Amino acid sequence: MTKMRIETDSMGEIEVPANRYWGAQTQRSLKYFSIGQDFIPPEVITAMAILKKAAALSNCELGKLPEDKAKLIIEAATEVIEGQLDGNFPLRVWMTGSGTQCNMNVNEVIANRGIELAGGVMGSKNPIHPNDHVNMSQSSNDTFPTAMHIASAVALHERLMPKVTKMQDALEEKAKAWDNIAKIGRTHLQDAVPLTLGQEFSGYVAQLDANLARIDSVLPGLYELAIGGTAVGTGLNAGKGFAEKAAEHIAKLSGLPFVSAPNKFAALAAHDDMVMASGALKTLACSLLKIANDIRFLGCGPRCGFGELKLPSNEP
Repeated sequence: MTKMRIETDSMGEIEVPANRYWGAQTQRSLKYFSIGQDFIPPEVITAMAILKKAAALSNCELGKLPEDKAKLIIEAATEVIEGQLDGNFPLRVWMTGSGTQCNMNVNEVIANRGIELAGGVMGSKNPIHPNDHVNMSQSSNDTFPTAMHIASAVALHERLMPKVTKMQDALEEKAKAWDNIAKIGRTHLQDAVPLTLGQEFSGYVAQLDANLARIDSVLPGLYELAIGGTAVGTGLNAGKGFAEKAAEHIAKLSGLPFVSAPNKFAALAAHDDMVMASGALKTLACSLLKIANDIRFLGCGPRCGFGELKLPSNEP
């Protein structure tokens, strides 16, 4: 039987597994929003931890957070970033608005780990309180949009764009190698005028080049962060200069040029930049589908199809 401990929040006491770092609000979300298997993506958790580390650094520099508490938060947040505390983020994407439970899940894990590092009792909120210290100068309303932007920008810049570039380079290599191979062109699958296989593949290269440009064009919007707007965009309870300092630290921690959004009301109330990024990804998906379908048609056969391309076998 799982050993339990008692955690508390404004609603009272609740039992939490003793071997987990989360607290009362996370446990309540598990109870009331145990829906499906759509968990919060690990990239969002990492982004949240980067944000919490940046917030602790900023609040300490502004004199709002004592250095000893900041060090504990920074160390615990670093462990989350490094994946050492995976398994402590069990929440589904289904929850109350603005990602409050996700924000609190990260706050509680960092707080309890900080308490443990200090030799305290988990759940005591001493010396680290999940709201008063880890969430200082923040609100779920600005942290979750910020984490969305960080996670999306990192994924596009570090994962997607390098892979699309690699594919583009491979297609360009084939386009050059096949530039002297003449073939028939087709319109609506009917014979048309000649072109070279290299020219045909150069079209795919151009498509991917345009897609990379589109993705690159949406990144500046994702680099603008809502952090510092707190609950409604006014920055209430955040220290002067916190928004800029937090964005600066996030940029250093991530290696990407994040900045403070010029208008926090828009940053909190709308997700236009995410919609633009989604549009760029949909365009890329359409391009990839078109390229894949063309290659599939050109390789169909081998006896009674077009048989213009010889595709490597990947199954018997």
